[in-house]
Amino acid sequence: MSVEAVETSSAAETEELGARIAARLRLGDVVLLSGELGTGKTTLVRGACRALGVPGPVTSPTFTIGQRYEGGRMPVSHLDLYRLQTLEGEDPALLDDYLRPEGVAFVEWPAAGSGRIDRPALTVRLSHLDEERRRVEVDW
Repeated sequence: MSVEAVETSSAAETEELGARIAARLRLGDVVLLSGELGTGKTTLVRGACRALGVPGPVTSPTFTIGQRYEGGRMPVSHLDLYRLQTLEGEDPALLDDYLRPEGVAFVEWPAAGSGRIDRPALTVRLSHLDEERRRVEVDW
């Protein structure tokens, strides 16, 4: 694996990076996204979904745990585990509908799913540099 560090200064640039990531994804791939609130995790997923041909709005699934998007080149799952400290005590099949081999998945705040997410294709870390700029590290 190699690490690429990129700076983005706008939502459009973050979405473009998401599109670059999408171009490399294959069925069954899982992308882990970590970073502080407001660093652009969902924006990056939106760019990837657009590149994969997903129509309609792409929003954060913070209050629903996950969303599935159909209609593109492949099914896309978008999970947000922010509200969970751990998956202990949760239904063991909670992630199964999202982490499917016939699609790709993006998981925000993946630490809660540690031990349950066993096939990440890549890891993306986002951080604030200042109010406008973000640093995005992608482990390819």
